[in-house]
Amino acid sequence: MQVTSIVEDPELVQRRRKEIVAAATELFSKQGFDRTTIKEIASLAGISSGLVYQYVREKDDVLLLVILDVVDAYAREIPRALEGLDDPVDRLVATVGAYCRVVDKRCAATVLAYRSTKSLSRDRRRLIQERELETNAMISAAIADCIRSRLLRKINVDVLTYQIVLIAHGWALKSWYLKSRLSIDQYIRDSLDILLGAILTTAGQKRYAARRGRRK
Repeated sequence: MQVTSIVEDPELVQRRRKEIVAAATELFSKQGFDRTTIKEIASLAGISSGLVYQYVREKDDVLLLVILDVVDAYAREIPRALEGLDDPVDRLVATVGAYCRVVDKRCAATVLAYRSTKSLSRDRRRLIQERELETNAMISAAIADCIRSRLLRKINVDVLTYQIVLIAHGWALKSWYLKSRLSIDQYIRDSLDILLGAILTTAGQKRYAARRGRRK
């Protein structure tokens, strides 16, 4: 299920695959997964087709790496954003912000995940779903912490989790419009204001307002 490599040096594998993923993301986005060849990916990455096959076995491997690059970034960046934060509202806001910023840096790959995941085998689609659930668990934990602290109303945690996911993905899916009118920071701030305004308790609203005041 995972992508195997002939090369055994982990650092070299990581570096080469990063180059392959960057080239593949650009080509898959421009001309589609089915119409893109390994030869074209290699050419854009500045390496030979034979070298590509030392790091992947087939084109499906490349697509999986492109999508996992986004999912792995969530797993890295959300915990990093939470370091040193204890307040539940701060942690929820930081979680949403980190998720959105990963999408901002990987807009093309995020759109590809929607468009091309169906091209992967069932086992690989299941792998992506499992990794997505691991990421979503971090969002759900931040929501649940706010509810336990009586800063959010008692709401369906799963529904709110996926509302947050869809808001973040919306930045990529509608980037042609949104990026011409908002920065990613403005998008995150306005989305949080709309989303949290309806579900924060009185105590939560005061905490959120105080947080906004500290950021001015």
